[in-house]
Amino acid sequence: MEAMQRFELDELSTLLVGLIALFVGRWIRQSVPLLRRIDMPNAVVGAMVVAVIVLLMQVFLHFDVAFGARTKDALLLIFFTSIGLSAKLSALKKGGVPLVILCGVTVLVLIAQNLSGAALASLWGAHPAYGVLAGSLSFVGGPGTALAWAKELEAQGLVHAQVVAVGAATLAVISGALVSGPVTGWIVKRHKLHSSEGGPTDLTFIPPPPKEETKPADTQIESLLSTVFVLALCVLLGEKLNDFARSAGVILPGFLSAMIAGVAVTNIADAFKFKLDFAPIERGGALALQLFLVMALMSTPLISVAAILLPLALNVALQVVVTVAIAYFVLFRLLGSDYDAAVTSGGFLGFGLSSMPVAMATMDEVGHRYGPSPKAFLLITLAGSFFVDLANAFVAKGILALPFFSIGSAAMSGG
Repeated sequence: MEAMQRFELDELSTLLVGLIALFVGRWIRQSVPLLRRIDMPNAVVGAMVVAVIVLLMQVFLHFDVAFGARTKDALLLIFFTSIGLSAKLSALKKGGVPLVILCGVTVLVLIAQNLSGAALASLWGAHPAYGVLAGSLSFVGGPGTALAWAKELEAQGLVHAQVVAVGAATLAVISGALVSGPVTGWIVKRHKLHSSEGGPTDLTFIPPPPKEETKPADTQIESLLSTVFVLALCVLLGEKLNDFARSAGVILPGFLSAMIAGVAVTNIADAFKFKLDFAPIERGGALALQLFLVMALMSTPLISVAAILLPLALNVALQVVVTVAIAYFVLFRLLGSDYDAAVTSGGFLGFGLSSMPVAMATMDEVGHRYGPSPKAFLLITLAGSFFVDLANAFVAKGILALPFFSIGSAAMSGG
């Protein structure tokens, strides 16, 4: 049998391949309506093209490609820092009791997804930590969060973590987009609900963003430099927090420490009435996520993903049933079983099974058909902008710290 030749790309070459993959993914999404409808990220589409090309090279040319990893790791820290910087706790006041209910039910669905995923993994004969990875980390968290945790779990010995993360998160994006809209429409029709804001309209119910003032070039550069400073400061503080936690015997993922540092910085700035420019922070975070995703997914061993497609599909079915049941029987009723509760449940299904863009698209689609629900948009935006990622990280960390989920020799052997 011919030996596999291996070619290693340096960091700059890996970045360039990732950028090309992003452009290719964007072109494919624009050309295929289904991919736009299910909100499949450009990075996922483009990276899968590269992964397929690498797979064909491995099978027919016995030639493998290894991509650089250091740039990807830095981008991950920047992305989670931007999430932390957007988590202003003062936003809690705007949502009131309904937001508290939504956040509480979100924690419930995080726990339920992880426990059901772990139960299925154990029944399948796999380590229960795989079930957490294919649970809330993939469904609520999405590809970025799933891959971030996969890196940490692989370092601990969970050898197939990245493969499970890629497969579960990709199926989650598709299932959430296909399920959330129809289920929300069914709730509205079943209970004969109507919007208190009037009938259907062709206008979107998301308030238009304020027009950006054109800033002088010097001011724009100063804003960008301030953003780079804040991001670098948070990453540094996250590293110091990690060192302190490690000395106390607590192991924190690097991206979680960066996110906690971001939360601390933004809320301290808020307390002292110091205004951070969030526009470049959000754009920088979005750019870092896209580049991280494409660079992480390019090296996916597709043959391994295909080998576990059946348990991943069963996991999707289980997670959909669990999340829909919580949305309908718990959240919808706790919020009052009215039209706003139904639309909020639809947004909850969107980010609980897929992503925030799917949540917003679901609520917008329901609003077009049945009428607007500004309250639902406010609740989902507040919960999704500062609470979901933090809660997901801490719930996952807490569950993985339990003795039953300890990663030992069974994980090392892939069991």
